[in-house]
Amino acid sequence: MPRTRSEMKEDDEIDIKITPPTTSSPSTKVKTTTTKKTPKIRTPPPSGLRQRIKNTVDEISKDAEELHVRLKKKDDGHYKLLAPGTPFNEIDLSESTFFRHGDHLKRKTWKSWLFGRKFFFPAGVILGVCLALWAVDLTGLPADMKDIWTTLPAALDPRDLLANLTVVEGARKALENRDFTVGESLVEQYGLHKHHPIILIPGIVSTGLESWGTETVARSFFRKRLWGTSTMIRAVLTNKERWIQALSIDPETGLDPPGFKIRAAQGLDAASEFIQGYWIWQKIVENLATLGYDTNSMDMAAYDWRLAYYNLETRDAYFTRLKYKIEVMRRHNGQKVVLCSHSLKWVESNPEENGFGGGGGAAWVEENIDSWVNVAGTMLGVSKAMTAFLSGEMRDTVELHPAGSWVLEKFFSRRERAKLFRRWPGSTSMWMKGGNRMWGNHSAAPDDPENATDTHGRFFSFRHPGTSEKEETLTKWTVSPNLTLNEAGPYVLTHTPPNFQRMMESNYSVGFEGNVEQLKKNDRDHTKWSNPLEVRLPEAPSMKIYCLYGHGKETERSYWYMQGEYEQDDSRSDAENEDAFCDSSDPSNGCDNSTSLRVPLDFPLSRKHWIDSAVSVKGSKPEVRSGVKFGDGDGTIPVVSLGSMCLKGWNGTTKWNPAGIPVVTQEYLHSPESLDLRGGAQTADHVDILGATPLNTAILKIAAGRGDLITQQIGSKIFEYIKKQDWD
Repeated sequence: MPRTRSEMKEDDEIDIKITPPTTSSPSTKVKTTTTKKTPKIRTPPPSGLRQRIKNTVDEISKDAEELHVRLKKKDDGHYKLLAPGTPFNEIDLSESTFFRHGDHLKRKTWKSWLFGRKFFFPAGVILGVCLALWAVDLTGLPADMKDIWTTLPAALDPRDLLANLTVVEGARKALENRDFTVGESLVEQYGLHKHHPIILIPGIVSTGLESWGTETVARSFFRKRLWGTSTMIRAVLTNKERWIQALSIDPETGLDPPGFKIRAAQGLDAASEFIQGYWIWQKIVENLATLGYDTNSMDMAAYDWRLAYYNLETRDAYFTRLKYKIEVMRRHNGQKVVLCSHSLKWVESNPEENGFGGGGGAAWVEENIDSWVNVAGTMLGVSKAMTAFLSGEMRDTVELHPAGSWVLEKFFSRRERAKLFRRWPGSTSMWMKGGNRMWGNHSAAPDDPENATDTHGRFFSFRHPGTSEKEETLTKWTVSPNLTLNEAGPYVLTHTPPNFQRMMESNYSVGFEGNVEQLKKNDRDHTKWSNPLEVRLPEAPSMKIYCLYGHGKETERSYWYMQGEYEQDDSRSDAENEDAFCDSSDPSNGCDNSTSLRVPLDFPLSRKHWIDSAVSVKGSKPEVRSGVKFGDGDGTIPVVSLGSMCLKGWNGTTKWNPAGIPVVTQEYLHSPESLDLRGGAQTADHVDILGATPLNTAILKIAAGRGDLITQQIGSKIFEYIKKQDWD
């Protein structure tokens, strides 16, 4: 039996017989031959490379002789080649990789490991980190960096890791592919198919925005999405100031700022995904497609959500085009349209009489719309919209890990965020509506928990500077002012620039109207149309309304705040003409497009505000954490806002629903799967619910003409809440 190289002794030799290569023997080992030189008649070389190589090998092989060589193992364990009479004699083979492949069989000692690179490199890194921590004076760190340090874990408990082994089943569910499954199951169970054409209208910030500006300042962004997709992230990281300038609306005109032109993306892709992999409407589109829907029967009416509704029609003719789209889809499909939208009042209004409207008349909705599906609509507003306008904050920012909060503040400060929110007039539609009637007073709020120790009615509570955040020190002497919503709204407005106040006044109304005659007059006032408490539903008795939303997820409801010193308000209008093209990213230009020179006796009128994240009261009712008081909702919108109009204001024939349009409400309990980043099939989160099975099931049944299968389903305490509201 032949021996392996590792079994050879030092005096061992191996005889090797090398045969010449032939065209029929491709397994050549060594190409060493001796040929006889005989004169040949040269023929023109073949043109192909493959043929030339074949001819050369055949020519060398004709007169080749056999060659015997030997491998000899030297004293040092290496090998040399013995081939007397050839150029290969005495060649040292110690550097050949072929003869080193068995080196790993040598047993390494602990000394070779200890003094090897695999030990010294990680040991050096650990030692360096330890020395750095020992040398750094932690007392000299900024206060926010100290907070980061104190939150780092002191030790890693292996029991925590073992406990996570119990989530294997959750991991399996999280990895299951649920694409198209809702539609397929409904087709199998009920035989559903395409019936009503459907138009999806995204919510605030859902639609992608792309640049169409060709001025020098905007040309690098041309046809790129500055909101949505990874392009937005690159734009923010590489040129934040230019990105903010492009996404801002001119505060004086309410339209495009000079030098920039941003428009909403169009089609189903406009809001199917926000960033690749983070779906929004994609799951609903997929499931509708299983019923037979396509672009002839399904569309996405995307819009520039930054604009106020009036300017959305003025600049983009959005509502006019939406009206025509509905009419075309109804004629083409032979059925009324199912619509997920914000308002139907515009289309009825006579533009000649009221100066604004679609001119459809009172019968238009009845003739063209089968159903209005209100998915997690911000009916009475959103709490965190108020804090965004006041200080550029919300629960998402104050509950960040201190490291993340520090980075966010350094890169995109509260002041910058507040300024940008105020430059988006469309987002003001989320301003809280109805005042104390709907949201409570100093004594109580409709959605206060049982045995409450505090109340959501005090929407803003300001802790005095120097007062401890401990519960026993928070008294009426150390906490003031306490503002209800009636007081908080004007307070926020007085701490915003005058142009924002003018925009608010000319486009929105946030009050309550119970007088029937005044409600009729409001039909002709476009500033009322985004507030369901001040406008009537259309005269469309055969239309149906479905309110579908989530509950059971803690949602920010009211806040603790701090007031800082007064400061100059640097907000101003966008520059005009050539001044608008001053590139603030280049320091040599001497501009920042955000500040103006101060004048003598120009007193500071603005004031710093921030959510008082130091206040966290354990065991309080409602729960208080990081300066935020929590209530029930879908993680973004409180239940009071989601359900009050559906179950009270529009329920039956009322002042706000004179035609008695039937309204069906379904609440979905938030039941997320722990390992699914988007919550899984039973989530009720404000955005993730668009991929949840119950919501997709309801929308598909309605679109397929089986809205009769949708019945009322209430799980929250919304009926208790609306009894405590003042509707008279």
